[in-house]
Amino acid sequence: MKSVLFAVMLTLLAAPAFAMKSCEELKSEIDARIQGHGVKSYSLEIVPKGEAKDAKVVGTCEGGSKEIAYKKQ
Repeated sequence: MKSVLFAVMLTLLAAPAFAMKSCEELKSEIDARIQGHGVKSYSLEIVPKGEAKDAKVVGTCEGGSKEIAYKKQ
C-alpha cells in the first residue's frame, strides 16, 4: 500500500510536466505504474478540472483543463 501511495505522490509531483500530454496517453502511463506496484482493484477516470470529488487527482492533462482521478475500489 505504501508503494502505491509513493507512486501516486511521484505522479503528483510530476504533474506539471505531463500537463501538455493527451489524457489517454497520461492515463495509460499512470495505469502501468500502478499495476507495476501490484495494485489490482482501482479505477482511473478522466474528469474536468476540479470535479474529482472523492477521488485523488494523480495527473493533469490537456493543458491543465482535465485531471486523472484515482480511486481504490
